[in-house]
Amino acid sequence: MDRIADAAEANKAQIYAWFSSKDGLFDAVFAEHLALILEMVPFEPRDLPGYVARLYDAYVERPAVVRLAIWARLERTHTGDLMTVVAADVDAKIAAVRDAQEAGLIDSEIDARDVYPLVIGLSLAWSPASPTITADPADAAEEHRRRKAALSATARRAFRPDG
Repeated sequence: MDRIADAAEANKAQIYAWFSSKDGLFDAVFAEHLALILEMVPFEPRDLPGYVARLYDAYVERPAVVRLAIWARLERTHTGDLMTVVAADVDAKIAAVRDAQEAGLIDSEIDARDVYPLVIGLSLAWSPASPTITADPADAAEEHRRRKAALSATARRAFRPDG
């Protein structure tokens, strides 16, 4: 909280008064980060391989959103939907996946409600949530290209209609 107050050039009491609580502050910060990622990386169900690669870039550029999501999952919302703050956006993405499935662009054997979390999970392979390797902006450009190519190839194979 001290770091937040210092960065905002405000005192903790003012911040608590504005947001009512630490939870209120967290909710506002998490919602802002989610909105930023949604804006940075528009969902394109007709190009899930490209979407996964663009999410990788966004998570490398803005690892705080992943760290916030991890903290929220560990400390606040242990099960169920973590993204309730953007539920309408997620619902629209699921509907877009259904449309792409009906058009024969995405494997319809996978329920549309499961495609989006699978895509997000795939995109997090080298994020701060990874139990193996976490990408860093300072990694060699070739490393980033190789990882994104692997993500795209995996998404292409996982979701194409012919399996």
